[in-house]
Amino acid sequence: MPNWRKHGERGHKVTTKRIQAVRIAAAALLAGALASPAQAQISDILLAPKTLFDRAIEARSTDDIATDNRIVVDVNAIMVEYETIKASTEIYEQRLLITGIFDDKKLYDDFNAKVRQVEGVKELYWHVIYMSEDEQKKREAEMIDWPDAVVLNSKIGVNLISTRGVADVNFRTAVDPFATTYVLGRARSKEELGKMLAAVKETEGVRKVVNYAVVRP
Repeated sequence: MPNWRKHGERGHKVTTKRIQAVRIAAAALLAGALASPAQAQISDILLAPKTLFDRAIEARSTDDIATDNRIVVDVNAIMVEYETIKASTEIYEQRLLITGIFDDKKLYDDFNAKVRQVEGVKELYWHVIYMSEDEQKKREAEMIDWPDAVVLNSKIGVNLISTRGVADVNFRTAVDPFATTYVLGRARSKEELGKMLAAVKETEGVRKVVNYAVVRP
């Protein structure tokens, strides 16, 4: 069975180890992408593979970021209350995206209701699904494990980091149990949006992309 429907101390330890491995792998990939010969000009190092503008900090206020952080803390507190790691959150400008899967209908309904009560959320993209254990067994071949979703999301992040013309800090991605990738954030132009979506779609393992990113210079 996919690990999406499993939780508890053992599942948490497995996920933590995989996340640590992913972080190390992502760092290595990024280091390779940014590496340049010792004799290279400083400008070459700074501009390859991305421009300085692409490396700028998030294009929004500290108050906006603080509000997003507070909302995520509130949602995570709900997850802790239910002792579940079956859902994950991403947020940008108070637009909240939640993905995951539950095999307990009451837990699913209670979680849904409490999330919708969190203050400050301007828009909620609810992609959490209820699916019984029997149904998950029937569709097991279509599904990926939670650790694999973490790995895939990290690969997407590395692709965005290494794509010239894309300010990766302004985008958020999440992967669901069926390898569908959801994108949040803000593009500076239609061209940047297209480059970002292409980078996500071209990532090995991504089956479908749902875009919630907006274009705003």
